[in-house]
Amino acid sequence: MTRKNAFLAGASLLAIAAAFIWAFRPQPVPVQVAEVRSGLFEQTVDEDGKTRVRERYVVSAPLTGRLTRVNLKAGDTVRKGMSVAALSPSAPSMLDARTARELAERAHSAQAGFEAATARVGRAEAALEQARSDVSRVSTLHGEGFLAAAALEQAVLAQRVQAKDLEAARFAQESARHDLAQARAALMRAHDAAEPARPGTTWEIGSPVDGRVLRVLQESEAVVAIGTPIMEIGDPVNLEVVVDVLSTDGVRIPQGARVALDAGAELRLAGRVRRIEPSAFTKVSALGVEEQRVNVVIDIVSPAEKYPTLGDQFRVDAHIVVLERPDVTLVPLAALFRDGESWAAFVAARGRAERRILKIGARSQSDAWVEAGLAAGERVIVYPSDSVADGRRIKVLDGPT
Repeated sequence: MTRKNAFLAGASLLAIAAAFIWAFRPQPVPVQVAEVRSGLFEQTVDEDGKTRVRERYVVSAPLTGRLTRVNLKAGDTVRKGMSVAALSPSAPSMLDARTARELAERAHSAQAGFEAATARVGRAEAALEQARSDVSRVSTLHGEGFLAAAALEQAVLAQRVQAKDLEAARFAQESARHDLAQARAALMRAHDAAEPARPGTTWEIGSPVDGRVLRVLQESEAVVAIGTPIMEIGDPVNLEVVVDVLSTDGVRIPQGARVALDAGAELRLAGRVRRIEPSAFTKVSALGVEEQRVNVVIDIVSPAEKYPTLGDQFRVDAHIVVLERPDVTLVPLAALFRDGESWAAFVAARGRAERRILKIGARSQSDAWVEAGLAAGERVIVYPSDSVADGRRIKVLDGPT
């Protein structure tokens, strides 16, 4: 074999070996990546709840008698003092001595209720006056740079809550005045009844407040006892939301926490936590597990014009913010995995996977707040498979997710 032939044979063997190595070398692992970004981190408690009318009034029978058929339907508008139902005597015994005594005691009870409601109005007025003074004082201190804007916002929110409480107290006072007037009129009628009532005598039952009929509890004509509920009246615009959460989540929710409400049909509303009820209750989940849950009462702070069709007992999804940090490093949860006792992620750098140990501040439903280990703008591998390893060559599919 000549030198030329030997050289050609050697070159052929090298080419075959190179092709073999190229064919069987490890191929890049196809991966999807997402960009690490900087932004607002929010950790929320997500539960479904129901709306309810904040102030609900039950119109009941002021005395025993025959209730005529109620013509009002749910949704009808009523005015204060408007007749919503009528009673007629069912028998002379309705005006006997025992009934007269009962009506007298009812009048005393109504008088006490009215005085208590008046005292609550006075207390609410004093609280509102104090809240206004606090807003003025905090506003002055904020203007001079001694207090942060958050303190002023909290004082303004407290003033709004006290104004709502005063409004509710005044409604309750009007309702108590209405009950007192009805009790006194019924007592006067009992005293003046020297003979059985004449056929056709009726007693009109008026609405205690302006509002709309929420439910008709007794529609058909019937003999009803004193105190029988006839209908519920309220203002469906003045709504609040009640959400029951796990008691372990309830202790994490701060007073006045911001809430995002999803009422369906692209209706998004803003809310604030007004109260976390102090007593929990047991509820059985869909899986048959007993859970301790607690009610969270939320005020809707969006203008009423945004939810004209939202009513009483409507379902809403509530997202209660329990932790928020502005301008922090965020990474998708899909990129995280456990590495011993720590969290880690694979960074796509120079065509290879680079494992990073991370310090996680907190996690939300979709993102994690990274305190150390990543920087905004870097790309991380999401849903990494077992084929991805530190230093392994990768191939990014379809660009960043």
